[in-house]
Amino acid sequence: MSAVHLEIAGGIATLRLDNPARLNAFTPAMLEQLAAHCEALDRDGAVRAVLLTAEGGRAFCAGADIRAWADIPPAEFARLWVRGGHRIFDRLARLPMPTIAVIQAHAFGGGLELAAACDIRVMAPGATLALPETQVGIVPGWSGTQRLSRLIPEPLLKEMALFGRRISAERALAVGFVAEVAEEPLAAAQAIAGRLLETSPRATEVAKYMIHAAVGEDRDAMIEALGSGMIAASADKAEGVAAFVAKRKPVFPGT
Repeated sequence: MSAVHLEIAGGIATLRLDNPARLNAFTPAMLEQLAAHCEALDRDGAVRAVLLTAEGGRAFCAGADIRAWADIPPAEFARLWVRGGHRIFDRLARLPMPTIAVIQAHAFGGGLELAAACDIRVMAPGATLALPETQVGIVPGWSGTQRLSRLIPEPLLKEMALFGRRISAERALAVGFVAEVAEEPLAAAQAIAGRLLETSPRATEVAKYMIHAAVGEDRDAMIEALGSGMIAASADKAEGVAAFVAKRKPVFPGT
């Protein structure tokens, strides 16, 4: 049974974690379900925004389910669990449409790393953020020391990753990691997403690529996506393809 659901309505997609009994902690099956949904969203040109939500009032996501990885041999832990999680979270981060994490409750470890893979975050006042990995003898493995280092100040990241401190929604808002703190975070996120319906889809997509390239977020892919998109709209590309099909020498107009 799926524990990550995808619903689409009115141009807005909602990805919903549904494992509240385990505080929405990730299992291998949930990771693969998230990956499959991201692939589907990437091909859906009608979706303008993605909301990432979770069931239950106790946790947005408590990270990775310890029962799922505790007995994995070290080599497989690094190769399959850590690199696999990176691949899937990166897939979420690279979606062409804006993504909003709706943090209605605590986001710990991999749950915080999941929220960091979204473009912006909306958080409930009582929710907290934490990287508790060192308390169970491991380190952040799904971009907690990498992507988060580009989103929050180094001293704050060290508070969480080294000392295990929980960070309040208000403090996360003060450093810019959270866009808004709201009593009803889902409604607030839906209102933000709704504004995208009045913007240019292509301009929004390109702006996201440009920002990711500027901050080093998968820079090579972003730059090549921008260049390829530009050249694909050119008369030179149309002439080159037409000449190839007709088996003749192309005459490029330079436009």
